[in-house]
Amino acid sequence: MPTYTLADVERAVRQSWCDGTRPPECQADWDASNPARDQCGVTALVVNDLLGGDLVLGEVHIDGAHVDYHWWNRFGLLDVDLTREQFAAHEVVVGREVRKRPPNNELRRCVDEYLLLRKLVLARLEITDEPGAESEEPEASSPVGSG
Repeated sequence: MPTYTLADVERAVRQSWCDGTRPPECQADWDASNPARDQCGVTALVVNDLLGGDLVLGEVHIDGAHVDYHWWNRFGLLDVDLTREQFAAHEVVVGREVRKRPPNNELRRCVDEYLLLRKLVLARLEITDEPGAESEEPEASSPVGSG
């Protein structure tokens, strides 16, 4: 198996983002000038598949009001956020709560989008079956939930 750097993983993720890897309610708003927009949840899951670590959840605030959530990864003392640039100056991410990753068959939101991003990233990295990945495929009919 080849050896990869974090830069290789980041490049594969960024090259794989598309309208189909965003939440369904956001797909019509795809903007190639801000490809990281709305990709945080699926990106954090795919990075977690490849590198392990923790998932971190924060809140997005505009003018002090909570408007959305934001996900990223943590490895030891290092936070890695591949989608942070999606936010405009007036959008502020506050808080950080480490969350346990649910098994793939319990994912409630953006399952198809996660599976697509995962497939695209693995193909770019020429990985067919990485060690440590969840073996259970999520059900496409999983109910959609928040967060």
